Amino acid sequence: MKATWTVKEKSNGVLSVSLEGEAWAKAQAKALKKLAEKTEIKGFRKGKAPIDQVKKAVGERELWLNAVEEVAQDALEFGMKETNALPISRPELGVEQLSAEAATLTFTYDVKPEVKLGQYKDLGIKKDKVRVTKKEVDAKVEELRHQFAELVLKETGKVEDKDTAVIDFEGFKDDVAFEGGKGENYSLEIGSNSFIPGFEEAIIGMETGEIKDIPLTFPENYHAADLAGKEVVFKVKVNEIKTKQLPEVNDDFAKTVNHHNTETMKDLLEHLEAHLREDKEAEAEEKFTNEVLTKVVEGATLEVPQSLINEETDRMVEDFAARLKQQGFTMEQFSQITGQTEAQLREQMTPDAAGKVKVRLVLDAIANQENLSATDEEVEAEYTKIGTDYNLEIARVKELLDRDTVVYDLRLRKAFDLIKGE
Repeated sequence: MKATWTVKEKSNGVLSVSLEGEAWAKAQAKALKKLAEKTEIKGFRKGKAPIDQVKKAVGERELWLNAVEEVAQDALEFGMKETNALPISRPELGVEQLSAEAATLTFTYDVKPEVKLGQYKDLGIKKDKVRVTKKEVDAKVEELRHQFAELVLKETGKVEDKDTAVIDFEGFKDDVAFEGGKGENYSLEIGSNSFIPGFEEAIIGMETGEIKDIPLTFPENYHAADLAGKEVVFKVKVNEIKTKQLPEVNDDFAKTVNHHNTETMKDLLEHLEAHLREDKEAEAEEKFTNEVLTKVVEGATLEVPQSLINEETDRMVEDFAARLKQQGFTMEQFSQITGQTEAQLREQMTPDAAGKVKVRLVLDAIANQENLSATDEEVEAEYTKIGTDYNLEIARVKELLDRDTVVYDLRLRKAFDLIKGE
């Protein structure tokens, strides 16, 4: 056998393997034997006809094609070993030449692309310093005051922003009430944006007992197609107006909030500041990570195979579907509500998928360049951590994740720590 590898584009190429002589003759003999076992020829029991008659009955081309099936895997493995062209996508088998004396098989697939690295050390990118101000802590306290506020009936006055209006409403399109457009004694917080644009704003200034017609136009992208972009009229009556009575800021308030068992305002303020600091540090870390990866990836040169992008997009769609399922929804229901098909969702996710693949390829190239590896101890520690995080026995984790996958992830992590300067 002889093998050649020819690159076409984006790390996609063709492995050509030629067979002749004894190798091809053995493949034909093996195929003919199997054909003889299942070919029926008049005058003979199944599988008992003479080989020559079987060969004549099935025809040369059918024999050759069956011989290709017999030898294809061996030819692929030989070609990969000869050329070191290892596939990262499923090889597509083709036949370039067939005869009794020789055959040429082709295997089209993607290989890991060549990555030309740019600068990935001493990038000059610094993580933002984190600072929490008193104003930010006070704003959190104010949020909590609104969260724990008591709604008190407003005896006089009009609906104002942030008030809760208890309303009856019914929507009409072309003077006909439409489905889902009616409610009674509905508590609507003004400013919550619970209704379509313009509805809550139109209620501001209404008094208890007042009835009002509110003409509106549904947004063009509204999920109900029969209402999207349509002009309607809502008939609204205000039954009650309630306003928030905010609690005083004292130790009793801290106990009511009970944020990590706080009992004093001093404790509450300290906890709020600590949480704000954690959030800001996480934001700073994410920003730093994105800037580092962006600079390193933009400095590298590579072509990303479409097969890898497709695989990553598949994973992203599967993850999205799993999150929907946790919320009690299916992909079909998502499509019905949003009007977005799975194909459109995939198209939307594809650029992010391509970016993720590119990051992995660049980090892998850095790991190779720096000879980064994972020790047995590090691999075992990672298995233990995963088991702890997901409450799984280590044996089960090892069943789900093979060692090569864990080693690969650890190498990428080390490469990432290196470019961050850690």
